[in-house]
Amino acid sequence: MKIQALHKFHNTDFSRDWTEKFKPTQHRIRLFETILKQIEDDDSKQVPVLELGIGPGFLASYLLNRLPQITYEGLDFSKSMLGIAKKRTEVYNDRIDFIQADLINEAWNKKIKMAPKVIVSTWALHDLFEKKNILNVYRTAYEILPVGGLLLNGDFIKPEESDYEYEGGRIKPSEHLKLLRIAGFRDPWCIEEFEKSVDNPTTSNNYACFKAKK
Repeated sequence: MKIQALHKFHNTDFSRDWTEKFKPTQHRIRLFETILKQIEDDDSKQVPVLELGIGPGFLASYLLNRLPQITYEGLDFSKSMLGIAKKRTEVYNDRIDFIQADLINEAWNKKIKMAPKVIVSTWALHDLFEKKNILNVYRTAYEILPVGGLLLNGDFIKPEESDYEYEGGRIKPSEHLKLLRIAGFRDPWCIEEFEKSVDNPTTSNNYACFKAKK
């Protein structure tokens, strides 16, 4: 058995249906809470946040509602997902901007409008298919963050103990940490793993939150 999920996010109907099925559960809200806590620790008056793969805007809405000091930019390659995210976050439209860009095939860092202090991502980078693509994103994130800037990536993983075959972008926590170090981040760590299941993996369990500081 291979653990993988195939998506058609450029299709409007697929994106809408996927969004309805993917509404955050209590387990997934715990990931949002973990990311929130890390950003709350920054006592700056203004914290620019860039989200890679904003999708339907669940995390963006959650953070904007709870952190009045943040401004936000959401990046996604899917026009249909950006449309859904814009609608979900419209009450915060004076604090959020959107950009369409492909994390694999474009110099996406040239398209963003602000200099982020925090870069976040949830359940997105595994869709880049290969470790080299994830590494390239980590490298670019490192380049555009200021000294002291923070990367928080919550994504699907392959458990360290697993013998199952996983799609190329679902890699072990130790592999994420290695890629983050290669990219230049100092002392990255895995904060927590969520819905871990070694013996009964699915496409929607086994994810973790990684923290890395420049």
